[in-house]
Amino acid sequence: MAVTFAQKKMAEELVDKLHHHFGREAADATKTQIFKACALLVRDRMSAGLVAQTEDQTRRDARQVHYLSLEFLLGRSLMKNAYNLGILDDMSGALKTLGYDPNDIFEAEADAGLGNGGLGRLAACYLDSMTTLGIPATGYSICYHYGIFRQKIIEGEQVELPDPWLETGDVWLMPRLDEAEEVRFGGRVETAWEDGRMRPVQTDYTSVLAIPMDMSIAGYETTQVNTLRLWNAKSPVQFDMSLFARGEYLRAVEQNALAEVISKVLYPEDNHFEGKMLRLRQQYFFVSATVQSVVRAHKARFGTLKDFHLRHVFQINDTHPTLVIPELMRILLDEEGMDWDEAWGIVTHSVAYTNHTILSEALERWPQQALEMLLPRIWQLLCEINNRLLTHLREDLSYSQEQCADNAVVWNGEVRMANLCVSACFAVNGVSALHSRILREDIFADAYRRAPEKFFNVTNGVDHRRWLAQVNPELHALIRDLCGDRYLTRPNDLHQLGRFENNPAVLAQLAVIKRRNKERMAKYIYDTAGVLVDPASLFDVQVKRLHEYKRQLLNVLHIIRLYNQLRDNPKLDVVPTTFLFGAKAASGYYIAKRIIRLIGSLAQQINSDKTVGDRLKVVFLENYRVSLAELLMPAAELSEQISTAGKEASGTGNMKFMFNGALTMGTLDGANVEMTEAVGEDNIFLFGLRAPEVESLVKSGYEPMQYYNQNPELRRVIDHVSQGFSDGVAYNDISSSLLLRDTYLLLADFDSYGKARARVSAAYRDQEHWNRMSLRNIAAAGHFSADRSVAQYAKYIWGINTGLKPENR
Repeated sequence: MAVTFAQKKMAEELVDKLHHHFGREAADATKTQIFKACALLVRDRMSAGLVAQTEDQTRRDARQVHYLSLEFLLGRSLMKNAYNLGILDDMSGALKTLGYDPNDIFEAEADAGLGNGGLGRLAACYLDSMTTLGIPATGYSICYHYGIFRQKIIEGEQVELPDPWLETGDVWLMPRLDEAEEVRFGGRVETAWEDGRMRPVQTDYTSVLAIPMDMSIAGYETTQVNTLRLWNAKSPVQFDMSLFARGEYLRAVEQNALAEVISKVLYPEDNHFEGKMLRLRQQYFFVSATVQSVVRAHKARFGTLKDFHLRHVFQINDTHPTLVIPELMRILLDEEGMDWDEAWGIVTHSVAYTNHTILSEALERWPQQALEMLLPRIWQLLCEINNRLLTHLREDLSYSQEQCADNAVVWNGEVRMANLCVSACFAVNGVSALHSRILREDIFADAYRRAPEKFFNVTNGVDHRRWLAQVNPELHALIRDLCGDRYLTRPNDLHQLGRFENNPAVLAQLAVIKRRNKERMAKYIYDTAGVLVDPASLFDVQVKRLHEYKRQLLNVLHIIRLYNQLRDNPKLDVVPTTFLFGAKAASGYYIAKRIIRLIGSLAQQINSDKTVGDRLKVVFLENYRVSLAELLMPAAELSEQISTAGKEASGTGNMKFMFNGALTMGTLDGANVEMTEAVGEDNIFLFGLRAPEVESLVKSGYEPMQYYNQNPELRRVIDHVSQGFSDGVAYNDISSSLLLRDTYLLLADFDSYGKARARVSAAYRDQEHWNRMSLRNIAAAGHFSADRSVAQYAKYIWGINTGLKPENR
């Protein structure tokens, strides 16, 4: 293929980058250096757009969105930014002219693993959509030196290794040393007469500098460029020369080391007090730096903070950034001299809260002692907020002591972050229709009755440009040929695919695309795990954070049942199936790590059993991450979304699979409910108890032993788990947990799950019917685009006009 002028020009630019930054010719450069040259080229283009855009926003006085999230799971950025800028083809061609395979260069970039799962991936998708829709927005988080750990499976056990993403990721970061902020910890609060008034003053504190490291984010088919600001922690005193001169070498760098630990690791283990204190430091660190920087910029421009809430909105992604509320109060009261009511009025019109969980253990509660020690002024403000709230509840609303206890911000030695959010934020939203209903009717029922107007639902969405067009280019080409490419900015246009559901040629092409993607995935599995899987088998996939409520264990129990059936009858006619798992367990989550070990034991036994052959394979995909998901999603045929009904807030993996034509095996939980409404029950495999049935069964006294005693097949499976597998490892702890507690009702849903699996097998045997169902899922997926979600936030919560109707996005 002839080299275009644009490709030739870009190749020259890349050579220039190599000369100036690495002193290398293209032929002598490493793949990492070539990658960084590409990244610098892309960064230059985004920086030019950022400058022009900042000037435009200054003229328009546009309201700014500040999206605070402790996680931003970006994955790799080079392909994504080049794709959005419309230069991906030119860059690929330029790399080829320089003698490089573009895929090798894109693979040289490490995943920016600044997140644990769906929360961080959602934040990344939303930042992309905010940019594409022209919303002036900045994301804020911590510049973790090590992201979510790199998972290694050694002798079946998960081992957590450091993930040094900055070795390649630093190329995207632009330090803004002139915009550093000081964050203060510890000490005590005194009062002092300053500027004609008494004001609180924090003394004997420890200072930490927050250095902004800015990463530009390109939008699709727009000149808009937004910023992800990652705060890096440093000590004001980098090095104590006097201590060093006295031979106290470690103490000479101690202060800086203690500061830097704040931004060292994502989610330090918090099963001890020191871990809790570090997490609290992290949360206040990035919140305080963010609020100070936004306030400083606003005051420099407008001279007053009285109109702050009209020009800014802080969207907090779950409870981790909740301290934005008292921190903004601190600035308005202590530094600006406002009275309480004026400051509270500004704060309560500036902050909005997205809840992502109903699990009690995930609704953050901090020990009072930690706040008192670490954040003394913030603690005083929390107490005042709490006192005013309780006075209102008791005197104005006649709340009982029990109701006050449920709604208090501070109670019984704890600070409850979710209660602070619902009492102070002007908007509270859930992330699926079912989840939002549970928030209104159960978790925050009292708050909803007090202020129903502040509660919203915004069902999650995903970046369909990345999770369909970019990762599945053959499917994108088919859609473009059939319906055009307007769906890239109007995702609901995917519904036009419905016209082709009875077109044999289209269904056959869909099958060909899926088969090629499966072959690529099978090669990856063989190269990395040494397991040979049949691309003709059904690829059944469950990839997500390992948590008991997500019920990877239910899937395992079914596989054991199927394995037992094949052992009993080697001639049994079954649909050949490859079960693919991918998950990371929190380092201190014992039972989750045991489930990973169990999957490994089961895989080892099944994959070496010649009786089973290629009819059944089990593979655990080590170190599941965004870049691996980009390979896996297009290859998946069945998506396991099997959480206990009422426990999953929404999910986003389910949507990515849907965009790529996988069919869903799921409970009516989270966004599965709305996916069912979109695609119809005939095109999804539902099973299990509904949320009200779960609640009723638990309240009536659930007895898992009854299911064990009454179902011989289930009893055999549980006994198999207890006795262990060919590697000699037994799992009595897991079987005992199921029989004594079964908190997430696996045994209650075991039979229903098996019946749904039978429906899956029957459907898969009719490949034309299966492909038709797949096409219907793709056609219905447009509603689950992040563009639609962000447009709803903009219209209903942020008060920003995108020029587009949310229902059309």
